[in-house]
Amino acid sequence: MGSSLVQSVDWLAIAPPTITAVVALGILVADLFLPEGRKPLLGWIAVTGLILAGLSLLPLLDGDRSTFCLTGTTGGGACSYTADHFTLVIQLLVLGGALLTALLSFSDIADSELPAGEFWFLLLSSAAGAALLPASRDLATLVVALEVASLPAFALVGLRRGDSRSSEAALKFFLSSVTATAVTLLGAGFVYAATGTLHLTRIADGLTHVDPRLAVLAQAGVALTLVGFAFKTAAVPFHFWVPDTYAGAPLPVAAYLSVIGKAVGFTGLILVTVVAFPSYADVWAPALAVLAALTMTAGNVAALRQRSDRERSAVRLLAWSSVGQAGYLLVPIAAAGYADDASRAIGSTVAYALMYAAVNLGAFAVAALVARTSPANRIDDYRGLYARRPLAALALGFFLLCLAGLPPGVIGLFAKVTVFSAAVDAGLGWLAVVMAVNVVIALYYYLRWTAVLFRGAGTEAERVPLRTSRSLTAAIALAAVTGVVLSGAPQLVLRFASQALL
Repeated sequence: MGSSLVQSVDWLAIAPPTITAVVALGILVADLFLPEGRKPLLGWIAVTGLILAGLSLLPLLDGDRSTFCLTGTTGGGACSYTADHFTLVIQLLVLGGALLTALLSFSDIADSELPAGEFWFLLLSSAAGAALLPASRDLATLVVALEVASLPAFALVGLRRGDSRSSEAALKFFLSSVTATAVTLLGAGFVYAATGTLHLTRIADGLTHVDPRLAVLAQAGVALTLVGFAFKTAAVPFHFWVPDTYAGAPLPVAAYLSVIGKAVGFTGLILVTVVAFPSYADVWAPALAVLAALTMTAGNVAALRQRSDRERSAVRLLAWSSVGQAGYLLVPIAAAGYADDASRAIGSTVAYALMYAAVNLGAFAVAALVARTSPANRIDDYRGLYARRPLAALALGFFLLCLAGLPPGVIGLFAKVTVFSAAVDAGLGWLAVVMAVNVVIALYYYLRWTAVLFRGAGTEAERVPLRTSRSLTAAIALAAVTGVVLSGAPQLVLRFASQALL
């Protein structure tokens, strides 16, 4: 007797992305009816929706929950949506990052006259896709989630109407992402043709005994899928869109892309490598190791070359720094292909991503504060910041030291040590050496910017008090408190992240 194809949906399991998507649609409808003076209310609806989505993670902590599963004797228990520990950690990162981005955005929307309804709808739509992605356990859902996260981001980058830099940034981002999607879809199609399934766990089984006539097709599918995700993570040589896109986008959008955009790419990369393609580890592990070395080196050398008097040099430095950080994040994923315990290596990436999300969003929050008075946002504009806004200067100094991996940014140091040890444990000594050299390079430009904060203000323009706002202050404070708490108990972060897989 066959099983029924009708199955109930586990609404609790899918609550985080669902709540985010429903609130996004609610904002789109409310925008049609709210008068212009009441538009700021939409932002608070968005913040409330993200908090509710975050709270919906709490009932899921008890255990793994799955839905949209195959039924019948051939189903094999394969599911398209799984809310396990890995999913919850990444969803916490995504929703927390989106919440900080929302707090950053209030003043920018008011100052730049961005269309509030469209902005909040696009931000929450992208966050819904990013929250869906870590739970995706088949290639079709994975690609759909990737696009739901990416497509609204194109519009967010180009939302500043009449600004040619913003339009150019959106076009570069769009063209590179569309290329990545096309390559990913082609790879997924090849993998499906070779294995006859889209579910990740069944692909892993199928790739171990592929028909010899389809072996080349399977290899091409694996390679193309990985190339597609390398685009999304901004790994070299697919990183060329990052500096111009970040510099041209509204600052909160650049902050969002630097954290949530990366989380999306790395989550997808982890799922396809460790879950779907473990039998091809001898191919993807060395490839990712080389990509990690190239990415961290290109990002840090380019950040080192940024001139402090150049327009938007602060944002460009953070953009190139984020490319360098992407290289560090790739190291444990590469190590997972060599290690006996892949979950420990992946835990290092997740722990690093949690640290990076908090402190990088904090750095962008202070950049947004300075940009209200100095729209050019040069590094020189931060000269004497301690004299004007001592707490903001101390916060930015703390964030930069975390990114550099120096005390008092203990969580940054701890995260780098865990990534370094993942490389050493996997026998990738040469990659650990490359990482050590890059950490030294990064120290120079992070410390150079930190020193600028505490120098005396030279010109009259550098003595102008900064215009602040409650939402920006809240975002900086929230990021700083998160960084301090994480620095106080770094081992808990690693333990929490190491349970994350799979």
